[in-house]
Amino acid sequence: MQTVKMVVTGAVNAGKTEFIRSISDIEVVSTERRATDDTRMIKHETTVAMDFGRIAIADDLVLHLFGTPGQKRFDFMWEILSEGMLGLIILVDSTRPETFRETNRIIDFFVSFRETPFVIAANKQDRPNAWAPDELRLALRQPAHVKILPCVASDRASVKNILLELLYVIQENSEEA
Repeated sequence: MQTVKMVVTGAVNAGKTEFIRSISDIEVVSTERRATDDTRMIKHETTVAMDFGRIAIADDLVLHLFGTPGQKRFDFMWEILSEGMLGLIILVDSTRPETFRETNRIIDFFVSFRETPFVIAANKQDRPNAWAPDELRLALRQPAHVKILPCVASDRASVKNILLELLYVIQENSEEA
């Protein structure tokens, strides 16, 4: 059986924990704690170390999903969690443009020291004020070859689509190598 490590990252409240909870075959290992800083104005709890979920894609393929914390003060976990990853999902809250700068910082961090295949998931596409993926491409200054996909982190089918698209990107990259 092949196990593939994927990391799910993004700014605070992008939907990382919900993304993993929506798809995991096991109860998610979560390090959610009461928010004690400015984050508490957005949500009551926040991830302080990681989230972990698992999904069997086929009899011989299992994905291990590691969710990073979104707060800057926990960004030391990013490098630790990204060790050995084969794919990266960057979640962006497409309803909160004030988080796009932080999302760019996260993209720069992960892309700068690894050549890991990644996709960007434009979360909260079910909301009326969500920016469309093509608008996010401009805001995040991403080239045309980077996949920016619509997503609703609470919807299992939507999350599954993101994971499958990332697997396609991983496969394409391995064929090019």
